[in-house]
Amino acid sequence: MTTIDYRALTPNDFAKVIQLANHVHGDGYMNENNIQDWYQKGFKEEINAGFVAYDGDKLVGFRITYAAEQWHIDKWCSPQKWQADTAQVCYFKCNTVDENYRGYGIGSELLKLSIAAAKQQGAIAGVSHLWKQSPGNSAVKYFTKCGGELVQSHPDKWREDALNGYDCILCGFDCHCEAAEMIIYFD
Repeated sequence: MTTIDYRALTPNDFAKVIQLANHVHGDGYMNENNIQDWYQKGFKEEINAGFVAYDGDKLVGFRITYAAEQWHIDKWCSPQKWQADTAQVCYFKCNTVDENYRGYGIGSELLKLSIAAAKQQGAIAGVSHLWKQSPGNSAVKYFTKCGGELVQSHPDKWREDALNGYDCILCGFDCHCEAAEMIIYFD
């Protein structure tokens, strides 16, 4: 494998990010409207918590992270179980790596970069919802290896999105995939 170039996510990356996201997660997962919103939520103190990974001109991975206080704690979150002030918790929205580049530490490196940026923004922890139906439950395994702790499981987490146009690669437009709400406490 060649050297991977990691850098902050910018609008110049949007088209490639949308393409990779929809290929990996299913059509309708990401579009021009939500990527702009997700990107803006990654900023605090003029620091960007979103990152991309390139092999030459090919986007091979990305991480979308919302800055603390830039995201809505919804019914799928269990803040009463977090051992951190909600005002200091970022949200790891999405980590995606091209299937041909998995197993090389790209996802972990993207997470490390986002954690470093989130810490500069004032976060002391980060929460995510991991897709338990990922092949071999790899999403949960990867996040656990990176220090993530299970908070709670949430059946049907993405069902509403599917009913509104997200075509889950496993369930179609009637998604019943389960999310593992997990948290990483920063050192």
